[in-house]
Amino acid sequence: MTFNRGDIVMTRVPHASGNRGKKRPAVITQADAYNSKRKHFIVVEITTNLAAASDPASFLIDVSTPEGSATGLDQTSVVCCLFLATVAESGITKVIGKLSDTMKSQLEACLKSALQIA
Repeated sequence: MTFNRGDIVMTRVPHASGNRGKKRPAVITQADAYNSKRKHFIVVEITTNLAAASDPASFLIDVSTPEGSATGLDQTSVVCCLFLATVAESGITKVIGKLSDTMKSQLEACLKSALQIA
């Protein structure tokens, strides 16, 4: 399967405690140059906990907008760059949508905030 930065996929995101985690949407975050060569992918968790949207390392996807509906999400959600994970290709069940160019810019800003990159 081929993935691109900004694709929204369904996968089991590992829990920070080491437990199995739960199946949820996530954004492919690593560079496309690596996506074509690796069988593991860095993803950012997507949550329906809208309180997380107030953090500078997160951004809201409103599915009632045309841009939001293109993500394939079924409810308004938050991309939370505080929760990065590496998942195997075999654990990704499907691509449900993708981020717009504007949302990819938001993703980059949120990653910079979360990782304190200038």
